[in-house]
Amino acid sequence: MNEKNVRSIPELFGSMVFSQAQMRQRLPARVYDAWQQCLIQGTSLDRSIADEIAAAMKDWAIEKGATHYTHWFQPMTGFTAEKHDSFIAPNVPGTILMELSGKELSQGEADASSFPSGGLRATFEARGYTAWDPTSYAFIKDQTLYIPTIFCSYGGETLDKKTPLLRSMKQLDTQAVRILRLFGNTTVQHVTAQVGPEQEYFLIDKAMYRRREDLMLCGRTLFGAKPPKGQELDDHYYGAIKPRVAAFMHELDQELWQVGVLAKTEHNEVAPAQHEIAPVYSDANSACDHNQLTMEFLKKVADRHDLVCLLHEKPFAGVNGSGKHDNWSLATDTGENLLKPGRTPSQNAQFLLFLAAFIKGVDEYQEMLRCCVSYPGNDHRLGGNEAPPAIVSIFLGDELTGVLDAIVNGVKYEDKRVEMEIGVDVLPHFPKDTTDRNRTSPFAFTGNKFEFRAVGSAQSVAGPNTILNAMLAEEMTQMAEAIEGGKSFEEVVKEFISEHKRIIFNGDGYSAEWEEEAKRRGLPNHKNTVDALKCLKDPKYIDMLDRQGVYTKVEIASRYEILLDNYIKTIQVEALTAVKMVKTQIYPAACDYLAKVSSEVVAAKEAGIPAAFLTDDATKLANLLQEVKDKLTTLENNIAKAQASDAEIFETATMWKDEVFGMMQSLRETVDTIEELVDDSYWPIPTYVDLLFGI
Repeated sequence: MNEKNVRSIPELFGSMVFSQAQMRQRLPARVYDAWQQCLIQGTSLDRSIADEIAAAMKDWAIEKGATHYTHWFQPMTGFTAEKHDSFIAPNVPGTILMELSGKELSQGEADASSFPSGGLRATFEARGYTAWDPTSYAFIKDQTLYIPTIFCSYGGETLDKKTPLLRSMKQLDTQAVRILRLFGNTTVQHVTAQVGPEQEYFLIDKAMYRRREDLMLCGRTLFGAKPPKGQELDDHYYGAIKPRVAAFMHELDQELWQVGVLAKTEHNEVAPAQHEIAPVYSDANSACDHNQLTMEFLKKVADRHDLVCLLHEKPFAGVNGSGKHDNWSLATDTGENLLKPGRTPSQNAQFLLFLAAFIKGVDEYQEMLRCCVSYPGNDHRLGGNEAPPAIVSIFLGDELTGVLDAIVNGVKYEDKRVEMEIGVDVLPHFPKDTTDRNRTSPFAFTGNKFEFRAVGSAQSVAGPNTILNAMLAEEMTQMAEAIEGGKSFEEVVKEFISEHKRIIFNGDGYSAEWEEEAKRRGLPNHKNTVDALKCLKDPKYIDMLDRQGVYTKVEIASRYEILLDNYIKTIQVEALTAVKMVKTQIYPAACDYLAKVSSEVVAAKEAGIPAAFLTDDATKLANLLQEVKDKLTTLENNIAKAQASDAEIFETATMWKDEVFGMMQSLRETVDTIEELVDDSYWPIPTYVDLLFGI
């Protein structure tokens, strides 16, 4: 912690944030008001205003012990980036000033050639710009003032994840207010997407981590036999937190609270060594910034406790993986949740309009929603019995589904809300929820929000929320045009629901029957990243995002290239790591154990002792080692073939998926079988039991 003297949570929270309260206190009234107007109107700051804000921000930061500042941005790597500059400026010979100008606050320059651009920039065209995002507060971390910024190329094309998110939030705001005006609501001035991303992660011992090259380089285990005990006994979920983990969580809370992250809930997750932290809801932009900070602090604080935080979606095959449930809703600046049904949702026309727009959007843009959570790590999770299937659908629960069916069929809905009987007299009865919590649904309505459960644990939530915002903005545009053209609210809702009710599914998303039913409904089932990314070439999706001003067509094309290139590079690193581990660790260790068993066979025969069982063990292990050798050779050949490919990027990615990743999986099966035969003292790397139960 940076401030040892802070004791209480109210004093601690936001103590390292140049918040609205700090700005009101330190800025002249005219400057503060000008900044507020810029936020409201979406205009840029006058240079003189920026200078005064920069000076106040610098003074505050220095008082807090900061010596440097950095523009903090979110390039297409999925991580954050920063370049630190000191406040030092030359004065008279031998002296210095501590300065931060409005220009330095508002704009910085970064080497754009060193970040993924998807062809937007040539390698030799290095110039890129960062620009202050005044809607996200600056904060101090590690004696440095962090200034949240966007990141763009010299030509103005976005190279980051924040800019499209801000664009989508603006469009969502505009169209949602437009809908509210049709209801006669003139009070609401702004509507924002509210987001609460639940962050799942694993904690393992640092010493063991350093003995696993696959974890260090790939973030997941490329080999490892399933442990005798995983989550089968359901004894870890919400269980007592181990002292070492509790100490880590306590320090994590302190660090996050200082920088204004509303970390609230933490608990053990389903798998051994798996945990979760969840924030209080905030606007989508702040939520995305805060989640990036959360992921960073998870790793930093874990390191201080001789632990390692694993954010990969599936660090342990056969063990429950990690997601990041993205809880999404709409809120007005007057404090109203537009997705709150109220006690009588069948009579809540405003709610039904926004719900109908959301349903239509998910159906029409389901492939884009599947695409925005697609990358190699999440491929291991989606479709398994711990995460939603790759098929996109919406869960609404019986009551809301009944309400919508009544609208489609033109009949009156009868309220079925009942009191829940608990069976204990001293406890009050309470209304039964109108929705359950369907854990198999990619989009589950949970009372006043949608829970997008397909988001990966290591991913930035900016991308998924950008698509959600853009999708709904597009549908609200169409809805407003229809109502302004003379259609009634009821007609529009009925039309939207009737044409798109196929996306609603309240059953078991894990069942084989649902795959067949989804196919009959015409719902796509893209089970891997490569196939999911094809939608970025579809004019339907390109035109919508361009029309809403969220991405230009050039920017979409760049993302297609970036995401496929990332897939290729990820699989390549994993494949080369797998080859090295087998060659230098696993194969030699297994051969040593085979030599031991073989010598015991010889010794037994020489002693005249029956040794058929030992002979069988030796033969089985020898055959498996030959199988490893053959598969390893094939894998190396497939890697070389894929590396030499000059085909179009989609074809090359397909080659890495089918021929390289497929062979990696086959090799793993054999290696994991060998692990179960080899004496623990011979096995060269920590096992799943060591890793999952080692804290």
